[in-house]
Amino acid sequence: FATQSLAELGYVTVWAANAQEALAELEHDAARFDVVFSDVVMPGMNGVALAKLIRQEYPDLPVVLTSGYSSVLVESVPDGFE
Repeated sequence: FATQSLAELGYVTVWAANAQEALAELEHDAARFDVVFSDVVMPGMNGVALAKLIRQEYPDLPVVLTSGYSSVLVESVPDGFE
């Protein structure tokens, strides 16, 4: 749904199956990204940990975190994400 909605708004999306793939895409060419849209609950590294790494390495790149599990999002707020 998110990919389709973003495409309708004119954005090109790049899929990553997990945080490691997302970081590899950023390492390849971070300048091509306007924003990182990530689920909080993922296999391996979770979305909050990914967002923290992105914030360290690419401080000007916004990260949008989402989840179908509102309790997980509430627990993530203390980690510095609105």
